[in-house]
Amino acid sequence: MNELPASPCIKVCRMEPDSGLCAGCLRSLPEIAGWSAADAATRNAILAAVARRRQARPAQDKP
Repeated sequence: MNELPASPCIKVCRMEPDSGLCAGCLRSLPEIAGWSAADAATRNAILAAVARRRQARPAQDKP
């Protein structure tokens, strides 16, 4: 049985108006809304996008 990747949610659910991304997990609303129905490949693609976004954030915005 293939395990689905876990959600990147860190329970800091606040959408940033400038980027349209969640301040906690860096996902967009469509990515958040579709997460529960997403297959492993889609979840991995979202996680890769989140990792790229996290790397691109200015240092002062990183936790």
